[in-house]
Amino acid sequence: MSKLIKYLKPYWWAILLVFFLLLAEVLSGLYLPTLMATIIDNGIIRGVVENTPQTNYIIQTGGLMLIVTFIGGLASVGTGYLAPRISAGAARDLRKDLFIKVESFSQMEFDTFSASSLITRCTNDITQVQNLANMATRMLFFAPVMGVGAVIMALNQSVAMSWIIVLAIIVMLGFLFAIVPTVMPRFRIMQGMIDKLNKVARETLHGLMVIRAFGTQQHEKERFDESNKEILDISLFVSRVMAVVFPAMMLILGGTQLLVVWVGAQHIADSGLQIGDMMAFMQYAVSVIFAFMMLSMVIIMIPRALVSAARIAEVLSTEPIIQDPATAKEFSTATNGEVTFENVSFRYPKAEVDAVSEISFTAKSGQTTAIIGATGVGKSTIAHLLLRFYDVTSGKILVDGVDARETSQQKWRKKIGYVPQKGQLIAGTIEYNIKYGNPQATDEEITKAATIAQAMPFIEENEEKMQAEIGQKGGTVSGGQRQRLSIARALATNPQILIFDDSFSALDYKTDAQLRQALKENVGNATVIIIAQRVSTIRHADQILVLDEGKIVGKGTHNQLIDSSHAYYEIALSQDALQ
Repeated sequence: MSKLIKYLKPYWWAILLVFFLLLAEVLSGLYLPTLMATIIDNGIIRGVVENTPQTNYIIQTGGLMLIVTFIGGLASVGTGYLAPRISAGAARDLRKDLFIKVESFSQMEFDTFSASSLITRCTNDITQVQNLANMATRMLFFAPVMGVGAVIMALNQSVAMSWIIVLAIIVMLGFLFAIVPTVMPRFRIMQGMIDKLNKVARETLHGLMVIRAFGTQQHEKERFDESNKEILDISLFVSRVMAVVFPAMMLILGGTQLLVVWVGAQHIADSGLQIGDMMAFMQYAVSVIFAFMMLSMVIIMIPRALVSAARIAEVLSTEPIIQDPATAKEFSTATNGEVTFENVSFRYPKAEVDAVSEISFTAKSGQTTAIIGATGVGKSTIAHLLLRFYDVTSGKILVDGVDARETSQQKWRKKIGYVPQKGQLIAGTIEYNIKYGNPQATDEEITKAATIAQAMPFIEENEEKMQAEIGQKGGTVSGGQRQRLSIARALATNPQILIFDDSFSALDYKTDAQLRQALKENVGNATVIIIAQRVSTIRHADQILVLDEGKIVGKGTHNQLIDSSHAYYEIALSQDALQ
């Protein structure tokens, strides 16, 4: 929680103003019972006993009470306006920093924090902290000052009955100390369960087509219902425990009032206390109990907020494994995008064996380097290492002689145009998606990129053309159209290096051939790296790397590998692509 206090610092002036307003509210609240006592004793009772109406005194004192009440009301409205603004502003800043932090994470950190957990921390956890900040801004100052002030004023009315307030405080503290340790562990479990529920919901919604295709809706309903019931059970337990708090406090309040009246009546009968003083003492006793009730509300919120704050702080304090160097090395202006892997090995966290091992090759500018192999041999891992989503375990990756770890991630990735296996589009227009990597791209550049990617035919068919809307995750276009738009997006950045990670799999053979021909004619100076499953896609590549169990087992052209690589021969034979 201490790490999150800094987000309140920009609002110090507003917090200071809230404190002054709360002080005015507290003082007005403490002064009113005394005024009420003087009206009862010096106005009403004196007028009855002496048979001389004290109208002027009652009007004057009553008017003063109205003024004090008005001041307290204004102060209460002011704090009610400022406190939510302070907490909401701090939550906004915290949410922004958390999002920026998550954006800086490498794939290694994303493997540690699941997407569902990060979403929960950015939403539900911050809301818990915001609610506490809203309450704490008022209550943590108001309740103690009101409680202490009410005790002092009560003692001023009657020292003999002070034991009643002490007894009420002891009972309330004992009750709170019994409640908090009971609910604190459940709050931590509850936040973890919300993570799990979000994960199940996210997986279900993301894979809804697969679920329907296999008719497993009932299974997913049961899986969601199981997670939902876990949250229900623990929420009911916490709610039932918390439901006892308010009635218990009201019972203590009622008992205290009854005890004040009973003991006060005896003192009045013995002429040791006036009626007005007893009424004022009762009001102050009620104020003490209400102060503890408000404080208990904050104390009850603190455990869950502390759990949420710890989860937020865990993300904010996590330093990405991939860091930019203090002094980033610059690329030469004469660079051309030559990629070199020197004995590169990489192992995923907690894995027992390397995903790729001793990978060495050079992909030259103006040439196409293809990578092929069975599923799971490390083809995409090589692309992710080149993009520096992960850092190599050993070896070096160089672009034009510059090590990936010697320059900034932004400068490194600016040289690369990447098309993933599954085209990821963003809600917006076609133009927006193509310009995503290069917002300054001109209309001519966008059209050229779409033409090379073979996307113009289906774009022209739409009445809105480039302004046609794309649904979330590209839901309004087919898989092949989505891939072509992803390719156009990469081309629009005018990169020196193009990586196609099995990006032609959703294209028919004709479109595949047209796309490869267009790439050869228009981006001939770029370094092209194609990861593919189909031999027909890469057979004309200048260099083909054959991967098996994370190692390069063949290197050469299509014709050379047919004769020299048994693994490549088997792949080509299975696809009837020997010629």
